[in-house]
Amino acid sequence: MNRKNIFRNIRFFSLCIMVATVAACRNTHTAYVDVDGQMLGTFLHITAETDRPASEIYDRMMEVDAEAKKSMSIFDEESLLNRINRNQTDSIDRHIAFNLELAGRINAISDGAYDVTVKPLVEAYGFAAKERAKNPDIDSIMEFVGFDKVRVENGRLKKADPRVQIDFNSIAKGYVVDMAADLLEQMGIDNYIVDIGGEVRCRGNREKGGPWRVGVETPFDGNQMPGAYVQQVISLTDCAFATSGNYRRYYIDEQGRKVAHTVDPRTGRSAVSDLLSATVVAPTCAEADAFGTMFMALGKEKAIAKARELERNGILVYFITSGTDGSFEVYYSEALAPSLKRKEGFHAI
Repeated sequence: MNRKNIFRNIRFFSLCIMVATVAACRNTHTAYVDVDGQMLGTFLHITAETDRPASEIYDRMMEVDAEAKKSMSIFDEESLLNRINRNQTDSIDRHIAFNLELAGRINAISDGAYDVTVKPLVEAYGFAAKERAKNPDIDSIMEFVGFDKVRVENGRLKKADPRVQIDFNSIAKGYVVDMAADLLEQMGIDNYIVDIGGEVRCRGNREKGGPWRVGVETPFDGNQMPGAYVQQVISLTDCAFATSGNYRRYYIDEQGRKVAHTVDPRTGRSAVSDLLSATVVAPTCAEADAFGTMFMALGKEKAIAKARELERNGILVYFITSGTDGSFEVYYSEALAPSLKRKEGFHAI
């Protein structure tokens, strides 16, 4: 090979290396992107550091949304959960199996205050896409409510009474947040926040550095504007966050009584108390979601006592209660204190 051809080949290979290097740099360049849309009938917001386009992440989230609804929705008549509730099948999938197992653990921790078999009660009060009964026979309904009336055997759900029905609305949204977060991590994303209807899971840092910031809403009756009234800001990373409250989903009955969507499965009655909202920080959003509902059913004093027990398991709380003069009082887990923007005048538990 003559010298001219040698130099030509060297230039060619050098050009190939330059092109490959530029392409590699382009493919590994990351930036913080925002993904917004709807999921589970509410808003979806994701911020993530990634080299993937927002449209790809959104499309993957829509796949998660469809999979979750097909399994656990109580609003889709053909979902697996609704077919189980109608006794058309007893076969369960991995999503239902996971949530039943977690629900059973929290049911035991709560001494029955958290129970996913409350669907007949929730329907009777008009909170499950059904018209509410004017005078629901709560005592009769309670005959087929209770987690002890269901069990799983070899991938099948066994009911002690065919009228038993399951409602995952107190846990499924958090579980889907976890599904979304797990998907981002499978895509190689280390810095992200996922927010579905105010339930959050986050990891790593935000674009400006430091932990992610989430807001706790002010729980006054009729607050229908998510994010408009923030009572507290909490800095979080590598954990999940959810708030339960009775300030949005409620109505006033014919006797002038407030009927809230949180139902105490031990009594069958609407759980209205001076605990206005329960924010939970936990390792997973499914846990945060379910524990929040549990605390609301327990009421202020029992919720505070149970929160003290659970703090050693990484379950941290921020409770807003009604004070004697109509003002708000706040109780929070002491381990959460460094993450709070303000805590003056609040009570560590």
